[in-house]
Amino acid sequence: MRRLLGGLLIVLLAACARGQAGPDLAAILAERPALNLSDYGLFQGERLDRPAKGVISYDLINPLFSDHAAKDRHLFLPASRQIDYAADGGLSFPVGAVLIKTFAIAPDLSAPDLAQTRIETRLLIHKESGWVAYPYVWNDTGTDAIYRPVGDRRDIHYIGQDGQDIRFTYAIPNQNQCKTCHAINGDIVPIGLRVRHLNHTGPYGVSQLQDWHTRGLLGPVPPDLPALPSYRDVDSPLDMRARAYLDINCAHCHRAGGSASNSGLWLEATEDRPVRLGIGKYPTAAGRGSGTALHIIAPGRSDQSILAYRMASTEAGIAMPELGRALPDEDGLALIRAWIDAMPEPEQTQPARLR
Repeated sequence: MRRLLGGLLIVLLAACARGQAGPDLAAILAERPALNLSDYGLFQGERLDRPAKGVISYDLINPLFSDHAAKDRHLFLPASRQIDYAADGGLSFPVGAVLIKTFAIAPDLSAPDLAQTRIETRLLIHKESGWVAYPYVWNDTGTDAIYRPVGDRRDIHYIGQDGQDIRFTYAIPNQNQCKTCHAINGDIVPIGLRVRHLNHTGPYGVSQLQDWHTRGLLGPVPPDLPALPSYRDVDSPLDMRARAYLDINCAHCHRAGGSASNSGLWLEATEDRPVRLGIGKYPTAAGRGSGTALHIIAPGRSDQSILAYRMASTEAGIAMPELGRALPDEDGLALIRAWIDAMPEPEQTQPARLR
């Protein structure tokens, strides 16, 4: 009995320690990744469902589509360290910064916030040598996530918003695949952490960037910061909504220095050259990914546009984006089709540019 009580006491003390501990900078900056997500001290509670002190929530105006997975985003900075604003609208993070993104699936998408099952958590840690990406897969009990550099696959079942029964295999990328989307000129960088994606009312109900500045996390920023509209905002211009969608879902690869830069298709919201956007452009090497279409974007004819064809596909070697989804994003595809179908002839097309 004494041995049993002693064992229970150890368990309770460990639980209390998990509940009270804060981020462990030594674990964060260690040469090797921690075995468990809990080892970093970024979250507290028996199910790691509350951010530790110093870890804040953030979100993006437009989240990247990932098979309808909900995403919980958090940020940690070491004490007395700040993010610096860059003239190009990017942000420069200090060593020790951690970006945390947890993916979860709800059993019924008509109630996406209820009974979610966490699948994976991805960490981007800014070390002395640069950013590194670590994938963690949640255990069956939902109490911790385990470092898994080889990735994983999970059979997923949920009810869609239209009541359809959806079943598919969710692919958790391996550590090497992280670089496909996150690399610029060979170096890993964050995807969504640009001012135009963050400049809106955040999860705390106030201006997100102003909140960061007030908390001491973000240095001085100029007035009139760039911002993108929500692609779901039907009151915003169709062109800007479509450009916002492509910016977050495609431009991390399709931009200068990105893994798909040699395609000549650059889809950042700041790009204003029609040919770079694919308007009337022949593909460089799409192969069977072209289907029967000749142009990446054929103005007025989404059914003859390679961009829409590849977005609609789920076939390996054709589907775009090629990583991070097993299902097509029907809402995003409808938006891009509407944008293409509304385009005038190429010589009359003047793409909107983010101001």
